[in-house]
Amino acid sequence: MSVKVAINGFGRIGRLVYRQIHNMEGIDVVAINDLTSPAVLAHLLKYDSAQGRFNEDVKATENAIVVNGDEIKIYAQKDPAQIPWGDHGVDVVIESTGFFTDKAKAEAHLKAGAKRVVISAPATGDLKTVVFNVNHEILDGSETIISCASCTTNCLAPMAKVLNDSFGIVNGLMTTIHAYTNDQNTLDAPHPKG
Repeated sequence: MSVKVAINGFGRIGRLVYRQIHNMEGIDVVAINDLTSPAVLAHLLKYDSAQGRFNEDVKATENAIVVNGDEIKIYAQKDPAQIPWGDHGVDVVIESTGFFTDKAKAEAHLKAGAKRVVISAPATGDLKTVVFNVNHEILDGSETIISCASCTTNCLAPMAKVLNDSFGIVNGLMTTIHAYTNDQNTLDAPHPKG
């Protein structure tokens, strides 16, 4: 029996998660929620300027994308509580929109029928933040919502753990230079984040 995964937000993170899951045994993506049309989502999955072409047969229908003959239902709901995750028997939702990053908001996926939620970004409030091979032992199986931290944390934490375990860290300073993201303007203009 496979683990049934749904992806909420099929942007950069959602598509990369799909690419990784696609070749895994025992895990199937059964549904995706994104406000973009299935035709555009299929095109973005197939052709990626950073990751290269996805070498699978990808097509779109009116309400799904089809990869190598496997249909993945596409929804376009702004409110996760309205997505019929339960109808698909979803075990885990990958929350990768960047909007539902606290417990109260992410719980909408549980109300919609999902069993668990993994937030692909730093979460606020009382949720466990997990970086595998760093602190994954804090998971006890009772969690329904967790955060898998930020890209910066996932890059720094494994190295910091090895250094701390081997030699000890008294204090530290880090700087990150982040790649261009889709919410940045390419020209000088006002930005909603200030």
